[in-house]
Amino acid sequence: MMTQYTNYLGLGIAGNFALHLAQAGELEDFKDIITEDEAAPKGIFPFYLPCEKATEQERPRNTLFTYPLSSETIILPKESVNVQAEPEVGLLCEITYTTDGKVTAITPKKFGAYNDCSIRVAGAEKISDKKNWGENSKGIANKLIEIDKFAQGGIMDSYSICSFLRRDGELHAYGEDVELNGYSYFYDKLTDWIKNQINTQEDFGPLEDIKSYIASCNNPTQLIISIGATRYSEYGEHSFLQKDDEVIVALYDHTKHTRQAITQLLSDADYMQEDMSILVQKVS
Repeated sequence: MMTQYTNYLGLGIAGNFALHLAQAGELEDFKDIITEDEAAPKGIFPFYLPCEKATEQERPRNTLFTYPLSSETIILPKESVNVQAEPEVGLLCEITYTTDGKVTAITPKKFGAYNDCSIRVAGAEKISDKKNWGENSKGIANKLIEIDKFAQGGIMDSYSICSFLRRDGELHAYGEDVELNGYSYFYDKLTDWIKNQINTQEDFGPLEDIKSYIASCNNPTQLIISIGATRYSEYGEHSFLQKDDEVIVALYDHTKHTRQAITQLLSDADYMQEDMSILVQKVS
């Protein structure tokens, strides 16, 4: 199990890629969430809190204090539930605060392939109830890529994300192949939104009071945030994870590699590529 991020706060963003929530069957969960901009993400959820639970209250629930990240394995929940991979981009960031704990800046430092693996159950009270069921329930690539500047003209302009599921020896496209700037909110627009959302999000509907959770962990200065799942392929939308599947999420420079070349590399299990971030997880 990878342990280098045990001191990082773990957050995720819901609804930052057009049509994903509908595919995931989660539109109904957010029906009462009003955003200023129709394209805006719906909210932030916690997937890992890097401290011990301080009170006996129900929220935040206990499993959010269990470190869930792995670069090699997804362990399915003990219950019989449907689970889907969620291919997306993870950002390693620094957080700065005012003396009274208000977030003043989110500064992305690295990016990489991420799997926001999720339970699909109707009527869950909070988004986070579907996001962390214990160790090895989330994924981030071993190899992350340095961000020169989190702005137009930077390295991320040239990157795309694709994902696959290998089942019974066959490779199936799981998510669409899309450029990273296809995210609804990206660069400054995204970091400004994250900062504001952490500072203002309240316990309402599927969302939780993130700032109180952060305060209870003494304001961590390092953050892993997954910035939203991309759209599924038709196969991915209707395929839930099974034991012995292999989930593959890849970020690649589309100015240097074609989609066909990437598919061939991944089909051949050639994962040691210098300018890529590739996450490969066996399901057990």
